[in-house]
Amino acid sequence: MIPKPLIGKVRAPRNRTIELDRDEANQLRSQIIFDKKDSDLGSVKNTIICGDAFKVLDRLPAASFDLLFADPPYNLTKDFGTEKFAKRSSGEYEDWLDSWLKLCLPLLKPTASVYICGDWRSSSAIQRVGSRYFRLQNRITWEREKGRGAKANWKNAAEDIWFFTVSDEFTFNLDAVKLRRKVLAPYKENGAPKDWKESKTGNFRDTHPSNIWTDISVPFWSMPENTDHPTQKPEKLLAKIILASTNPGDRILDPFAGSGTTAVTAKKLGRDFVVIESDEKYCLLAQKRLEMADTDGSIQGFKDGVFWERNSGRNHLR
Repeated sequence: MIPKPLIGKVRAPRNRTIELDRDEANQLRSQIIFDKKDSDLGSVKNTIICGDAFKVLDRLPAASFDLLFADPPYNLTKDFGTEKFAKRSSGEYEDWLDSWLKLCLPLLKPTASVYICGDWRSSSAIQRVGSRYFRLQNRITWEREKGRGAKANWKNAAEDIWFFTVSDEFTFNLDAVKLRRKVLAPYKENGAPKDWKESKTGNFRDTHPSNIWTDISVPFWSMPENTDHPTQKPEKLLAKIILASTNPGDRILDPFAGSGTTAVTAKKLGRDFVVIESDEKYCLLAQKRLEMADTDGSIQGFKDGVFWERNSGRNHLR
């Protein structure tokens, strides 16, 4: 039975949050693998596995993934529906990170990339633990424009993503992730635009991607990808990572899938995936999002193979 919070909520007329009814849930359930001790996971592909990552990871095929994306619980006490994560000491949190990350290591190809999300509390622990197993390449900080202000502290408006690789040989597709920005100083050389293009809708330049991302919109009620998951990552954020660090047909692993953004974005971009999530209702939401991707392959803020900065002046560039 699907928990009540995902069914029958009263929404505003223009609210586009993805929901499930009971008939949908029953139909979608048959398309998900519910892990059991005797489940054969050796050949799974483009699949949502509903189960405990600690029990699933060591049964997946070795050296078969090109990208690991992990959005684990941050070191906060937080309710994720049927699951709850309790804040612990820094040392205990590092031990917890280590306990699942070392299970992922044998699953990765020698050329694989690894991205792990965190906030300011958990970020240093991720750096230390990840560096035990991988080569540290960078730390991405992305602006999370939602959030509450504080009376005696700075508002938390950013999160980190640590970028590691298994070896010094890895994929990075620079041209696939350039950001198209408005040109504020339209410099010309011999009367022609230099490193920018004129258009009827404005002047734009394709810029190299940096490790500061200010063009990401956190999913909210009017966006078609929005769900009730409390820490949902945006499809645009995953698209940057997937396009930079994989090629078409590559395989992606996500051990903390939540509402399925990694799987959905991988499908839209022609990559294979295996994702794991312990909460059934989020697995079902993820499966519904995968079905929706069959008829709508768009990613907000990414159009015609280009990432656009936020508020660029055209409706599809949000």
